[in-house]
Amino acid sequence: MATYKIAVLPGDGIGQEVIPEALKILQVVGKGAGVGFEFEQGLVGGAAIDETGDPLPEATFRLCEASRAILFGAVGGPKWEDAPHERRPERGLLRLRKELDLFANLRPAKCFPMLVDASPLRRSVVEGTDLMVIRELTGGLYFGEPRGVERMADGSAHAVNTMAYTSREIERVARVAFDVARKRRKRLASVDKANVLVVSQLWREVVTRVGQDYPDVELEHVLVDNCAMALVARPTRFDTIVTENTFGDILSDEAAILAGSMGMLPSASLGGRTALYEPVHGTAPDIAGKGIANPIAAILSVAMLLRYSLDMAGDAERVETAVLRVLEKGYRTADIRQDGTSPVGTGEMGDLIARELSALYS
Repeated sequence: MATYKIAVLPGDGIGQEVIPEALKILQVVGKGAGVGFEFEQGLVGGAAIDETGDPLPEATFRLCEASRAILFGAVGGPKWEDAPHERRPERGLLRLRKELDLFANLRPAKCFPMLVDASPLRRSVVEGTDLMVIRELTGGLYFGEPRGVERMADGSAHAVNTMAYTSREIERVARVAFDVARKRRKRLASVDKANVLVVSQLWREVVTRVGQDYPDVELEHVLVDNCAMALVARPTRFDTIVTENTFGDILSDEAAILAGSMGMLPSASLGGRTALYEPVHGTAPDIAGKGIANPIAAILSVAMLLRYSLDMAGDAERVETAVLRVLEKGYRTADIRQDGTSPVGTGEMGDLIARELSALYS
């Protein structure tokens, strides 16, 4: 029996509540598919700072390197807002992305039919939305040099961040995007700010060149401000979107409104030998510890783990079907609650999905 080692990094806030529900699902998959999972937990983010003073302790990094995949919760919170820049919880996640070379972040945003009215946008706008945002994850403003703050003797200050990309960095994420688009509806929107930024001009040049190798995929270039407007006005015009780090961060969070809640959005960060899977919702300190967080994003992240790291596409589809069946039966966590539905908490939602998944293996 094959056995896969999974690094489990719950992190902070609701990450510590939703990741156990995701593990329930992997345990059901293991039993149903006849594979073994070895789970080992590690500290990251604020929890790691409290314990070790480091947002990514060396022991956690070594665990991640030695694992087949990483299941990640969320990091950050008000407790650590005043920490020095290099000791903020988020630096642990950024270091993981950079050192494991996780350069392609895949964030699907799908409006489930039974959740159309959970979105604040009109039904006619969001109905039928099914898109994938591919965000370059290891370059751009988040990592470019020079960066920092220079403080002057007169009390003023000068802060710098640098947006920088090489043609190689652009090409490799573009190829991931074209490959994903080829397996979807063969339409790719490359998002940039080429009318202003020199970096975006290079981005557009490289993506156009790579597109010549994918004649079956329709490529369009969209300015980031136009894309932001179109996402909330006519999201169904998009299938696959590829963009740089900062734009991708903002646009993929904006896409949460299409699905009704950030609690519905999973993600996969690919590139190196070990991939990382995480819900995109953050730590949600306002609801942490209340047992009401939506675990579906974490559970759908498990489906992505099965599909992309373990080549278990059939089992990934079973997980997605189990989620759909529970939603069809009217069960809702607080973030997607609608009139006439049944309210459940974090653990209850995990149990319901696990039960449906078990039935799919019987």
